[in-house]
Amino acid sequence: MWWEYIILVPVMIFGIYCFVWLVGFRTRTLTHKTNRSAEDMYGNYADSSRKQRKYARQHGGQWREDEDRKLP
Repeated sequence: MWWEYIILVPVMIFGIYCFVWLVGFRTRTLTHKTNRSAEDMYGNYADSSRKQRKYARQHGGQWREDEDRKLP
């Protein structure tokens, strides 16, 4: 029975090491540096001003230029 402890401790240490390595790898992958800014990416998702005004009219609202410049 004492030999189980000798095997269990290295297995647990190895498991903890693997977990820490995996979390670190995921963190590095998800937080890597990039040269893209929010302004660069916004153009890929926003409709043109004309489409935004049309959408607002169709949904009973009024599109204003200064609304998208407000800070949260």
